[in-house]
Amino acid sequence: MTSNPYKSIRTFIGAKNYAESRQFYKELDFTEIIVGKKMIYFKIDDNLGFYLQDYYAKEWIENSMIFLEVENLDDYYKRLVDKQLPKKYKQVKLTKIIENDWGRECFLHDPSGVLWHFGTFKK
Repeated sequence: MTSNPYKSIRTFIGAKNYAESRQFYKELDFTEIIVGKKMIYFKIDDNLGFYLQDYYAKEWIENSMIFLEVENLDDYYKRLVDKQLPKKYKQVKLTKIIENDWGRECFLHDPSGVLWHFGTFKK
C-alpha cells in the first residue's frame, strides 16, 4: 500500500494594507516567514498556515473565508477577546460564539475583510 502523499494544504489571501495585515497576523500568534517582496507565509505549526500577498482585489478578499479548527473554542475565544483586535484595527470584527448542528464557532474579520471561522466540531 502506498503511503499518504499529502503534507499540507495552504490558501492564499490578499491584503488591502499589507503592513497592517502583517501586524494583525503576528498579533494572532502566527509566525511570519518571508517568501518574497510581496508574499509572506504565516504558520501556526509545521502544517497549518497560509500565504499573505501584497495584493488586493475587493471582490476576492471580501469573499475569502478560512476555517481553523481549534482544540478548545472557549479558551481560544478568550484569547481573541483579550487581544482587543477590534479596538486596534478599524475593520476588524469579532462575533460571539454561536452553536450550530455540527459544532460551535466564532467569526473574525481581518483588516482587509477576510472572514475567519474559529471552531470545534461535535464529537
